[in-house]
Amino acid sequence: MTRHYDDGPGALQEGSGQSPEGPGAPHGLPGTPGDAPGTLHYAHGIAAIDSGYVRPMLDAIHLVEEQGRIAVVDSGCNASVPAVLHALAVRGLDASCVDWILLTHVHLDHAGGAGLLLQSCPNARVAVHPRGARHMIDPRRLMAGTIEVYGEEAARRMYGDIVPIPAQRIVEVRDGDRIELAGRVFAVLDTPGHARHHVCYHDLKSDSVFVGDTFGLSYRELDDGERQAIFPATTPVQFDPPALRASIDRLLALQPQALFLTHYGRVHEVARLGARLRAMVDDFERLAIAHADAGPRRARLLREGVQAILLAEAREQGWPLAPDRVLALFRDDVPLNASGLESWLDARSAG
Repeated sequence: MTRHYDDGPGALQEGSGQSPEGPGAPHGLPGTPGDAPGTLHYAHGIAAIDSGYVRPMLDAIHLVEEQGRIAVVDSGCNASVPAVLHALAVRGLDASCVDWILLTHVHLDHAGGAGLLLQSCPNARVAVHPRGARHMIDPRRLMAGTIEVYGEEAARRMYGDIVPIPAQRIVEVRDGDRIELAGRVFAVLDTPGHARHHVCYHDLKSDSVFVGDTFGLSYRELDDGERQAIFPATTPVQFDPPALRASIDRLLALQPQALFLTHYGRVHEVARLGARLRAMVDDFERLAIAHADAGPRRARLLREGVQAILLAEAREQGWPLAPDRVLALFRDDVPLNASGLESWLDARSAG
């Protein structure tokens, strides 16, 4: 059954309106005066805001403006909230203009700031997969899992204390549901593989999809003119290669004009990048299976294998950075991806 959610009670204002960019334009349109560094503007009232997480232009929060109403796609972490409020202010808007916080999934670089941001947004509701909703209402288990991955000191430093979200302000979204923002429709797609609670939002106006981590990582430092790069995101603990392949295939079947990735911003070479991404998911699965029984050497072999796949992709696709700079750019992603492969092997062996 398709369910339809409207955009809430906020009064409507005229949107700014922007001219469409060309088929490439990976760096977006000219910005708004006062924008923070790392902000990228696109057609149809879409902007990528740098959340400030870890390093510049690693983690994007997307704003969608329609007739003066705002949807925030992924919230970043607590420290990202001032960046969102600043981005609204330079557009002549404020937090009362936010009708939706659309969460792709509840990993804390995507959703850790949602509760704190919501406190400033009196008209907003939070859309999230049913599997993730309970963790937004009571984030203690979510924080405990994050501490298990990163260690307590690092987790507290990056994410702070996660603010619970009142249950009455959460909308649990399922495949086929539709969200409205001032009449603008976002169709919900259930897209497991990176996480079982992952959804994507198909913006019908722009014919683009906000994909969270389902379509991997595409850092703007790797752009070579209009040619873009891609690499999988297999973060612990729910990476599932067959499910991720199916979700990638589903996105490709839509033939959208563009995808918007949390890491980082708009990609337009959807078919080519999808083929590369799918091939690397296959490579990751083969790598994991090859070292499934390596015992105490497994973690090291998986890290080395992920790094080798990364450098091979950089070489074969002609990425514009030297190998040492590629490794520096993916410094945190390589061990996280390897840990995700370990989690998948453990779950596979446990049946």
